[in-house]
Amino acid sequence: MSKKKNKKNKLEKTLVEKILDQHKVKYRQAEFAVTKDKGGVAQMDTSILRDKEQFVYKTLVCEGNKTGPLVGVVPVTEHLSMKKLAKVSGNKKCAMLPLKKLEKTTGYVHGANTPIGIHFTHHFPIYLDNTMKETDEVGVSSGKLGRSVFLNPEDLAKVTEAKFADLLE
Repeated sequence: MSKKKNKKNKLEKTLVEKILDQHKVKYRQAEFAVTKDKGGVAQMDTSILRDKEQFVYKTLVCEGNKTGPLVGVVPVTEHLSMKKLAKVSGNKKCAMLPLKKLEKTTGYVHGANTPIGIHFTHHFPIYLDNTMKETDEVGVSSGKLGRSVFLNPEDLAKVTEAKFADLLE
């Protein structure tokens, strides 16, 4: 009977978590409260992390003038430098992908974009900020609003074929 209780308390796995399982990557699941602002944009409440909020990363989908869609992953507490992303990706300039094109391009709604899912579905170039290398564990979206996975940054880079770079403003 205790096995049934454990299954009820465990979160149902997302596609991203199943991908990590297939690649034998260790991770842990996390769930956060989500609210929507006036424009309908989802905001994840990471306040429960207190002083560890900088270890949660956001996945920003951009467009390069040469490469097309590409992904920058930076701490939720920081801002992505479009100039630095353009330089490291071989573009002259990059811009955020318009919100109205986001779900059509990635398959994920705003707030649920994940470097893991995007890599496995679209193979867009992915760039991870160098700050990831300063810790043993980082959190990224697991492809569903309010859900994240925490894993080793080197494992994330390997499974997404991502490159580390200085991406912060």
